Amino acid sequence: MDVSCPERVILEHVTSRWGVLVLCELLDGAELRFSALRRAIGIVSEKMLTQTLRTLERDGFVLRRALPVIPPHVTYSLTPLGLEAAARVHALSVWTADAAPAVLSARTAYDAAHPSPS
Repeated sequence: MDVSCPERVILEHVTSRWGVLVLCELLDGAELRFSALRRAIGIVSEKMLTQTLRTLERDGFVLRRALPVIPPHVTYSLTPLGLEAAARVHALSVWTADAAPAVLSARTAYDAAHPSPS
């Protein structure tokens, strides 16, 4: 992929730390409010979650729906494109969880063979 191709930027958005978690949280088809999404993800700051949601919305993966009530009520859900991306990212996250023991074992073996200088 060429540095200037749009695919690289899209890939960065979808596979970013928070992008992956947002897509996976919304994968079940739920419409979540910002606070519920933030609680589900965990340690993400309000600023980072806002930025991630705006980026995913701009790319066509997330739908932001503001209801005309007081106080304002905003929900987030996946678009059809977002559902497709989320399913693929979720598959990678499942593989990562399955492969974690092998990766940790490889790290241990590597660290034993390559001690860090003190």
